[in-house]
Amino acid sequence: MKNFHDLVESRRKWIHETLVPWCKTAERKDLLLAEQEWVDLAGRPDPELTLWAWAWNRFPELCDPNVGKLNETHQVTIFRKNGTQVTGYPDARTSQAGLLFLITDDGKTVGPVSIDDVESVEISG
Repeated sequence: MKNFHDLVESRRKWIHETLVPWCKTAERKDLLLAEQEWVDLAGRPDPELTLWAWAWNRFPELCDPNVGKLNETHQVTIFRKNGTQVTGYPDARTSQAGLLFLITDDGKTVGPVSIDDVESVEISG
């Protein structure tokens, strides 16, 4: 690298080409370990707005990439790997560290659903 600009570009490239894709596929236990070292890995950004937002982006129906967090504005159905499903609105305030909570139509909180247990997500209704 010739200068600081090249160093910054190299870091950006690593974040977008290596770190973000890893977050989208890593298991929750590894994401929790990464969160502990997040300052060394990603710098100062809040893990909730980076690590966990990137991890949940493996299910684009759950996230608003422009906001960097779970999208609470539409109802989703979560299909779990064990064959069960749950429908509700993502609760971004309660959902943390790879654990998703949903608010059902009748106001009940359902969860937690681990990111590792989610097979797929569909927008409902």
